[in-house]
Amino acid sequence: MQTLKASKKFSVRPSIACYKIVARDVVDPLDDTLSFSADDFAQALAQHDYAFAVGQTVVGKAIHYESDGVYIDIGGKAAAFLPEKEAALNRPLPLAELVPLDEEREFVIIKGQDADGQITLSLRRLELQRLWSRLLELQADHQSIQVTVTGVNKGGVTVNVEGLRGFIPRSHLLSRDHLEDLVGSQLTVSLLEVDPNRKKLVLSNRMAEQSSRIGELEMGQLVSGTISDLKPFGAFVQLQGITGLLHIKEVSQNFIPNLNAVLKVGEPIKAIILDLDPGRGRVSLSTKVLENRPGEILDSLEQVMSEADIRARRYAEKLRQQTS
Repeated sequence: MQTLKASKKFSVRPSIACYKIVARDVVDPLDDTLSFSADDFAQALAQHDYAFAVGQTVVGKAIHYESDGVYIDIGGKAAAFLPEKEAALNRPLPLAELVPLDEEREFVIIKGQDADGQITLSLRRLELQRLWSRLLELQADHQSIQVTVTGVNKGGVTVNVEGLRGFIPRSHLLSRDHLEDLVGSQLTVSLLEVDPNRKKLVLSNRMAEQSSRIGELEMGQLVSGTISDLKPFGAFVQLQGITGLLHIKEVSQNFIPNLNAVLKVGEPIKAIILDLDPGRGRVSLSTKVLENRPGEILDSLEQVMSEADIRARRYAEKLRQQTS
């Protein structure tokens, strides 16, 4: 291949199609001489130059490498330039492998035309735009991803998300001690906050692990746990690392004016899973479906719990009959 002169004023001759378009635009349709000067043509070419704008996505091919980047033919008067630092979000490969000669691909314009008509392109920012879009989709679908821990600060850890910097607060880590030991390790995380405009990416390792465990549960399943907290609206139940909610309306078929008079923090309890939401890490529980009569939980909680396995099977059979 012929060596091209190392200059960022590298030009690409407009195609025949370009000449035809320009000629058609400047020729008087009543004049069949088709005669105009070279200056007229240059002026027409300038007037009808390509409307390249910053932020626009264009298609081009690599045509010549420099030590600090590569020239890209995008069909303009002059070749565009892709700086080496803008060649990829992650750059594990040489420039010639990232942007092979004559391979057509998309770029985004990051700097408008200079005095020589040359514009500056980026692959890295195009990849970044697409990564943010994909993360937004994953967040909407409540999907988990794998990340690598890169550093530690007082609030938690920083991570690498395919070249993008993310943050996991300490409260959203399963292991909250000796954070330095996590550097270099991979974690499964859920997406808490994805904000491309503010370049903010907040993740949760704890929620991802909870979602994974919730995925192993089934609706209608009998589970055993411990009451960890009581609120006016219900009881929180710890289920081997997962927190379930036993709403006050699901404790008994009878009305309960004061939940503290029925349940105690630290008390073991068995309940049926009513609903699962892995994406939000929510498990809804019920004990009233275990009652043989309304209010049995209120006066015979111990007996209901001792017979929970038998009653759960009976409840499951009832559900099957209703759906068959």
